[in-house]
Amino acid sequence: MKLYGFAGTRSQRALWGLNEVDADFEYVSVNLLEGEHKRPEFLRINPAGKVPVLIDGDRVIPESAAIVLYLADKYPEEGLMPVDLEARAQVYRWTMFAVTELEQPLWRMARHTILYPPDQRLPADIALAKEDFATMAAILEKHLEGREFIVGDRLTVADCVTVYLIDWANEVHLIDDFPRLQAYLERLYARPEAPQRIAEARKAA
Repeated sequence: MKLYGFAGTRSQRALWGLNEVDADFEYVSVNLLEGEHKRPEFLRINPAGKVPVLIDGDRVIPESAAIVLYLADKYPEEGLMPVDLEARAQVYRWTMFAVTELEQPLWRMARHTILYPPDQRLPADIALAKEDFATMAAILEKHLEGREFIVGDRLTVADCVTVYLIDWANEVHLIDDFPRLQAYLERLYARPEAPQRIAEARKAA
């Protein structure tokens, strides 16, 4: 397998999944700062021009959450996806919660802080996005009471997808008032399979 990614991005999710299943893979850095994601050779792999992308034989899998779900199916013995249907439903639920309710406010903040041209940035939307994130983060904070992982008693796809967002939120001080999320973040990144934290990955790039 071959993973196309860039340091500090959602590629960290895919790396986490690959590490957890102990997969043999090659990592190919696509430097977003130098525009490598817009080059024709990469656009042939992913027309959206985004990382990460996992190549497994003839299969081309973009989208970080999809990659982790794929790895869970490819390596069922590693337990990233539970066998029990009810537990699987909970993994699906929290994975979707992460990419819709937690990730979108973070992207809105990023767009209006650094990604959009200055004349297109809306400070008011940053404030609204912070409120939206806090409301949804409070739900996960309550859910984590007495839990080590989001679903069941071991790491699942839901954790691989979510913990990256908690690290991102921590970078912009959005979990300062959520002690369970802070503890969850430190606990999961203490795992030997964990990739680098966002800040560490960016420094090393």
